[in-house]
Amino acid sequence: MQEQNNEKIVALSFRSAKVTSDVLVKILKKFLALQKNRKPKIVRGKQSLKKLIHGNENASVTNIDINDKNIKAFEKTARKYGIDYSLKKDKSTDPPQYTIYFRAKDSEIMTKAFKDFLNSHSEKKEKKPSILKRLNNLVKIKNKERKREKTKTREAEL
Repeated sequence: MQEQNNEKIVALSFRSAKVTSDVLVKILKKFLALQKNRKPKIVRGKQSLKKLIHGNENASVTNIDINDKNIKAFEKTARKYGIDYSLKKDKSTDPPQYTIYFRAKDSEIMTKAFKDFLNSHSEKKEKKPSILKRLNNLVKIKNKERKREKTKTREAEL
């Protein structure tokens, strides 16, 4: 593993009338300055399993199994708490079973995220009637309240 990290191939291309040692030194200095300023791209949230495992050696990777209904809710909770995760689908079972591999730097963050995830789905939220039904009810009420006033007035013309 150590040897693989040390072996890198770099290709530099430049135009010059004469290739001298001074030109080569200038080019290498510019290249090193650019490499020093460039930061590695850090992937957050949903990612491949390979990136998840090799991303950070300080944090351990664990997994849980969930069903199809809870996937979107878990993704929302994971984004909220900054948990890196990878989603794998097991097609061998009749309703597909999903395995989520996740990694977080702090175990307290993971426990808080899971408590939030479980609390949000354990509570049965009361269903609100659809907007169309609510509007129809309001129209019926408004029609009952409306009173028609018929007034006839006769004015004499001069």
